[in-house]
Amino acid sequence: MNVYNRLSLCTFVLLMCSVTTSHAQQTATALHQRANAAMCSNCHGTEGKTVDGSAVPSINGMPKDYMVLQMKAFKDGTRPATVMHQLTKGLTDAQIESIASYYASNKR
Repeated sequence: MNVYNRLSLCTFVLLMCSVTTSHAQQTATALHQRANAAMCSNCHGTEGKTVDGSAVPSINGMPKDYMVLQMKAFKDGTRPATVMHQLTKGLTDAQIESIASYYASNKR
């Protein structure tokens, strides 16, 4: 194997390692967002889709900025609720962003 072939092989291996690492990080982020969002399924249904006629709204596909505003309003008490104000008090701003990003990225 000549120097050129070795250099090409090394370049290829390094490139594949960086692609694999990037994919693993994206997968880990997606799984983390899904795990955060799973806590919402008890009330808002699997994947944030409630049954027709439910008093609880579907949150799947809801705009991220809107969800963040609403969850922060529940958290600080400016939006009245039965349970959401209690649940959101236990969330960090990063968790709120993660949950909102997860549901916003799904189709309604």
